[in-house]
Parts: sequence; C-alpha cells; structure tokens
Amino acid sequence: MSSSVDFRVFVEPQQGATYADQLAVARAAEELGYSAFFRSDHYLAMSGDGGPGPTDSWVTLAGIARETSTIRLGTMVTSATFRYPGPLAISVAQVDEMSGGRVEFGIGAGWFEEEHKAYAIPFPPLRERFDRLTEQLEIITGLWSTPKGETFDYSGTHYSVSDSPGLPKPAQSPYPPIIIGGQGAKRTPALAARYAAEFNVPFVPLETVKTQFARVAAAVAEAGREPDSMTYSAAFVVCAGRDEAEIARRAAAIRREVDELRSNSPTVGTAGEIADRLGPFIEAGVQRVYLQVLDMSDLDHLDFFAREVIPQLR
Repeated sequence: MSSSVDFRVFVEPQQGATYADQLAVARAAEELGYSAFFRSDHYLAMSGDGGPGPTDSWVTLAGIARETSTIRLGTMVTSATFRYPGPLAISVAQVDEMSGGRVEFGIGAGWFEEEHKAYAIPFPPLRERFDRLTEQLEIITGLWSTPKGETFDYSGTHYSVSDSPGLPKPAQSPYPPIIIGGQGAKRTPALAARYAAEFNVPFVPLETVKTQFARVAAAVAEAGREPDSMTYSAAFVVCAGRDEAEIARRAAAIRREVDELRSNSPTVGTAGEIADRLGPFIEAGVQRVYLQVLDMSDLDHLDFFAREVIPQLR
C-alpha cells in the first residue's frame, strides 16, 4: 500500500451541530493526526429536524482556525449560489490568514433547492449555476492573484469587477488549494484542470471513481499540467468498530442499516475489513480519503479509526 494515503475528517453540521460540537471534532482530529477537518456548506438538514440549526461554514472555520494550530481546514464544498464572489474571496482569504495558511477551498455549483427556498437564496437552473461557478473561480483567483498595488477588472455574464485592489491576500501563495469535485463528464473535469489542486468524488462506487479520475487526468494532460499536480480524493461515510456489535451500534446512532452502509461505503466494518476494502480504491488512484463522520458526539470512533485502521494502510 502507498504510504501517502491521507485521511481527513468531514462533518455535516446542517444535520444539527453547534460550534462547540464541531470544535471538539476538529481538536480530536488534530490530536489524532488526521490531516484536515472539513465541513459541508449547507443551511438545511436533509433528514431529521436539524436542531439546533445550521452554522455558517466560513464563520465556523474562522473560529476553529483560532482554536487549532496544525490541522488544515476547509469546505466540502462551498456553494457558489450562497455568496457573491468578492465577499467570498475576502472571507476565505481572512480565514486563511487567521489560520496561518491552513485553508483549503472546496467550491461547487450548489444543488439543494430546498435550502435556497428556506433561506431566501436564488436558485437558478443547473447550466446557469455552473456558469456562475466558473465566473466565481475566475474572479476569486483573479482577485487573489492580482499583485499588490495593481487592480483587477472582470466582465462576465453574471458578475463584473471594476478597479478592485484585490485585497486582502490569503496567507498561502498564490492562494489556498482549490478543490473541485463531482461526476460531471465534461465541464467539471475541465474546470478542475484549470483551477483545482485536488479533485474529489463523493460517495460513489469504485467503477465511478475510475471513470471520473480518468476524465480528470485527461483534462489535466490537455491543460498542459503535470500529472502529479492534481491530488485525487474520495469521500465515504465511516462506520467502523471492533466487532459487529460496535458497528451495529454506530450505524443505529446515525439511523442507518449496517448492510446498506456496507454496500455503499468501503469505510464500514472492522479495521481489517476496511483496510481490505479500501485497497482497490487506493489502487484506482485515491490518494486522500474524507471520512464522513455523521455522529459528532462519538469521538472514540475517530480514535479507533486513527489507531486501528490507518496504520494498516501505511
């Protein structure tokens, strides 16, 4: 097995989590040696009542940036529909500075119509959302890359920029790593090849991973980039345990069936089972794994995975 497989913790706070809940997970992940703490960018629960309610992704990461010291922090993924590109560039640059350069910027087109309706956010059709995402990437990277003392201008279909000083600059140069993901066949790989340091496929079977990674690798080559300039990652729900009873208890805590979880995710089962099941994904090119942790109160789960599973893959 490659020693370079990197494990990250990824939470879904819209399902109901306070800032303190998220901070506890981030600190545990830092202490246990996970390389990053990531969170979704959603405003509405997909199931359950969502209480106590959602938390804003960049406000939350700003707080966590000041209460951690080494772990990297990011979104999987920020929705381009939620924010204007200028204010978003400012927020992300600010959190990067507050963290000492530990931010990674996952961004996508947005997809969950109900949350837009619930919080007064316009939800254009898919093609327009993708066009807006493309323009946001052009503007945000343009603002961050503009040399100090110069100005940035941009004229797009949906957004225009006039005479911007492009401040503040992020701590990382030229800017934080950008993560783009999804299953789109053409526009997504092309956009990733143009802007992303990392490409992510969330919650898909092995064959889909292979297909999408091949599309992205082709787009990277076409863009004239070095093959190893792109990191390839995947996200899976995690439900690990010492024995069947512990696995079943953890599945019940997130209101899922063990068999369903096992059939949909390689990071479900005992330590040995998970190491075996992740093998083919690593062989298919997965260099980084995001563990979707759905029960944030179970910090022992993170501990078990770090101590029992990860060493088998190193």
